[in-house]
Amino acid sequence: MLVAADKFKGSLTAVQVARAVTAGLRRVVPDVEVEALPVADGGDGTVDAAVAAGFERREVRVAGPLGHEVTAAFALHGDTAVVEMAEASGLQRLPAGVLAPLTASTYGSGELLRAALDAGARILVFGVGGSATTDGGAGMLRALGARFLDAEGEPVAPGGGGLAALARADLSGLDPRLASVELVLASDVDNPLTGPKGAPAVYGPQKGASPDDVAALDAALAHYAKVLEEAVGDRAARYAVAPGAGAAGGIGYGALLLGARFRPGIEVMLEVLGFAPALERATLVITGEGSLDEQTLHGKAPAGVAAAARAAGKEVVAVCGRLTLTPEALARAGIGRAYPLTETEPDVSRCIAEAGPILERVAERIAHDHLR
Repeated sequence: MLVAADKFKGSLTAVQVARAVTAGLRRVVPDVEVEALPVADGGDGTVDAAVAAGFERREVRVAGPLGHEVTAAFALHGDTAVVEMAEASGLQRLPAGVLAPLTASTYGSGELLRAALDAGARILVFGVGGSATTDGGAGMLRALGARFLDAEGEPVAPGGGGLAALARADLSGLDPRLASVELVLASDVDNPLTGPKGAPAVYGPQKGASPDDVAALDAALAHYAKVLEEAVGDRAARYAVAPGAGAAGGIGYGALLLGARFRPGIEVMLEVLGFAPALERATLVITGEGSLDEQTLHGKAPAGVAAAARAAGKEVVAVCGRLTLTPEALARAGIGRAYPLTETEPDVSRCIAEAGPILERVAERIAHDHLR
């Protein structure tokens, strides 16, 4: 039995999901062998998943999205580091009730990457998602040695809004170690930097951007890419329209400029976490996340787990808080059956507040259905 589920956002971490499922299964079949492998797709929770799989947690003080210092973590195993941009620049790093779509910066994410380099990492898995920022990765690049100057030769203001005043970009001072490491951009979105499907238009409103803010950010990021083209050549324009450039407020674009290779986040994380050997040992796979919906089918963790399990001929069921997918859609994704918390407890507010105990009861049902 392999439990490979993502977090229930706002209720349970992936580690807590695995514990609750395991407890419920063992209540029915006390001697069942359960292997827990919490998973993530590159967004928030990615470092925790790596630590649960045996990576060492390393904490550093870095700049939060508004410049205030925060304690952020990355995960290290041998020469491989898992760096999660949300640890430094995520929405959860903003003060309560504060959104800053024009001024939030990814500077702290660059500091995290630098800390991983200082720790000896030669392979950097850079998970992006859950950002508070829409600065095209400019803050991250600054932390790694780039300069972004206005017409007076002064640094432009932090955040995507400040890029409207950009006159000159200088990437010659980037940390030279970046040239000799493997940088993997792990994301579950493939948006370009700008335009109707770009970072400001699609994700800006989630970060508090008004329609006017979205227009200003889109124009600022387009200008930013143009100035970078003058600094580093045609690749700046190519990367702006490449899949993943718009990930996490455009930090994907900054990562591509650093030479990153874009890969689906769950695909990368399953490799890093050692999913293949765990899958080989399993007879049944339990995956899941907070909401199994249409987004799940587009690169989210449960879809990646189910696809790999189906390819290996393993049966898959899923747990979730909320289910909006039809049985046919689940079957196409490789999931035989889904068990939402709402089937056990119809009150949604209780499902959120008491997700752990309710999930244990759901796991008891799975044990009755599949283990007896």
